[in-house]
Amino acid sequence: MRDLDYLKLLSKDFPNERKAGAEIINLRAICSLPKGTEYFFSDLHGEYKSFIHLLRSSSGIIRDKIHETFGNLLSESEQLELANLIYYPQKIIEQYTLNGKNTSEWQKLTINRLIHICKVVSHKYTRSKVRKKVPADYAYAIDELLHLDENDADKKLYYQEILNSIIDIHTGEAFIIALCELIQNLTIDSLHIIGDIFDRGPRADFILDELMRFHDVDIQWGNHDVSWMGAAAGNLACIATVLRIATSYNTFDVLEDGYGINLRPLSMFAAEVYGDDPCECFKPHILDENLYDEVNPELAAKMCKAISIIEFKLEGQLIKRHPEYNLESRLLLDKIDYKKGTIKINKKEYKMRDTSFPTIDPDNPYELTPAENDLMNALRFSFVHSQVLHKHIKFIYSHGSMYKICNNNLLFHGCIPMNPDGSFMDIKTPFGTYSGKALFDFLGQKIIDAYFLDDPAKADDQEDAKDLTWYLWCGPNSPLFGKDKMATFERIFLDDKELFVENYNPYYSLSQKEETVDKILQEFGLDPSMSHIINGHVPVKVKKGESPVKAGGKLFIIDGGLSKAYHSQTGIAGYTLIFNSKHLALAEHKPFDPSRENTPEIKVVERMKQRILVKDTDNGKELLAQIEDLKELLEAYHNGLIKQSF
Repeated sequence: MRDLDYLKLLSKDFPNERKAGAEIINLRAICSLPKGTEYFFSDLHGEYKSFIHLLRSSSGIIRDKIHETFGNLLSESEQLELANLIYYPQKIIEQYTLNGKNTSEWQKLTINRLIHICKVVSHKYTRSKVRKKVPADYAYAIDELLHLDENDADKKLYYQEILNSIIDIHTGEAFIIALCELIQNLTIDSLHIIGDIFDRGPRADFILDELMRFHDVDIQWGNHDVSWMGAAAGNLACIATVLRIATSYNTFDVLEDGYGINLRPLSMFAAEVYGDDPCECFKPHILDENLYDEVNPELAAKMCKAISIIEFKLEGQLIKRHPEYNLESRLLLDKIDYKKGTIKINKKEYKMRDTSFPTIDPDNPYELTPAENDLMNALRFSFVHSQVLHKHIKFIYSHGSMYKICNNNLLFHGCIPMNPDGSFMDIKTPFGTYSGKALFDFLGQKIIDAYFLDDPAKADDQEDAKDLTWYLWCGPNSPLFGKDKMATFERIFLDDKELFVENYNPYYSLSQKEETVDKILQEFGLDPSMSHIINGHVPVKVKKGESPVKAGGKLFIIDGGLSKAYHSQTGIAGYTLIFNSKHLALAEHKPFDPSRENTPEIKVVERMKQRILVKDTDNGKELLAQIEDLKELLEAYHNGLIKQSF
């Protein structure tokens, strides 16, 4: 029997045999239900319109449920209208009000249809779980409507009276919105984000707002996320990196409107230093228009050049502080011949596309000028004191990790650093040598230290941890990056495309073999016969015939290029992996276009040998353990070891 003190604590919640027995009945019933549906997304990269549509539409599953429920009873256009209402209820109701369609009859008809959809998507949940997802004000009415026997003539009047009351007291719109949100919540039981929420796209902050409203979400950190985490912690190299990408991709709204980062010091500095410089190599990619902070491309290019030069200086300082990073090959500013306008890389001389460097001292190229130093202090102040940014970063910490093991799936963003022979790469650090799972555990703790270690006696350790967030962004042995170099400098300043090549860690070729995936799964304590790895980070080039399913179906790479920057390379706009009680399926997304149908193509990639029940899941194992505890509590009551309360 368990420790008696523990059972006495348990008895506070279940003070007698009747209550303990009732809870056992409840938990056993829950364990016999089908498992909830898990959704896996990766590499969102600020594309909030696409992601929010995919989230609210459950990657097309809600559209399928509408067709399943109404079939030929509704036309295709009627089904699409109903789907759009479920995705964006507030917006659609406003449109219907303006065009006169928001009538009492429409509200009654719509509530009826939504109730039918709710019945379909709620069938594998307990009534209690469904009620918990409903706004308290409407819980009773929705519960009654969901569980009414339509064949019971005596209840038809009751049903109609509930509907009439909803309309008569002018709560029809709010009731419709509550039903739409309930359908969304019931269709996705849990959500996994496998890294890279930030950068390139316009509003990562909107994505995080949406995730914070979601009922069950976890995040596996990507290299773009960790650079923002380092920036929020005040690391100057990370701040410069974040700003260089934002100015390069014209995403000023997320900085100033989203996070209140004051860019005026950067714009003034850039305009003063590069006033006559066209900064051609730094013209931004105009993928999206800024709505609140429009910056003309000429000034944006100057800002991008200013922060890029500062970034290369700060990275050089950081590399020199950490010889253990073995990144001396990335010290490039001191390889430039500033008089000739050339640079020597690997003993070969290249002509540079831009030779105007007014802030670089050739004798000490990595030193910030006084003005640059003042600028970075001002920018650091903005990052460190942005309340919205820190709200989001704390959420990423509280709901995130380097990896997650969930229902026999191993989730991580990038790679397991490996040697060409298939062995796990040993990574030397000042704290020891790590590889495989131990490396992930070590790095996870260091990322936490970078933000939360608040001990004056360990200030140096925290600074090292902050520097490590920069390394994880672009270091060759970083599991979140997994390439031999970040060739930003070469792409900006040089024409030789051979220098742009970033070679992947051997993991990416080795992991296409089933035996490699089995080895990794075993390293993390999983049974290879029933487990998978789910990755992001590397866009799958579908247009070139690449498949997201590898290693005999044991590895899924679900970065299909949600970011607009990748659409021309991939031919699609990302994937959702969907894991329900019956199968694993991939939803292949089209580039998002609000003017047309955006339902993705869904393909089942693995069918379960038998339907997975709640008892077979990680959560189910916890419930089964609770049942055993309650059984012991019952025995303690029965034997008189604990006194019952009535």
